[in-house]
Amino acid sequence: MMTYLPKDELKPDDDGGKKGPSTNRILIWILVGGVGLYLLGSGIWGILVK
Repeated sequence: MMTYLPKDELKPDDDGGKKGPSTNRILIWILVGGVGLYLLGSGIWGILVK
């Protein structure tokens, strides 16, 4: 059976393979969450002011 995974994914890591999410991924989620919170807040504000 052939495996097409890179060699670094086939061998176990020293930390047990428990790497956290990358810094870029965390920043993207913070940005997306902020935009979502803004849209939700402005929608609620628009309903209340109407």
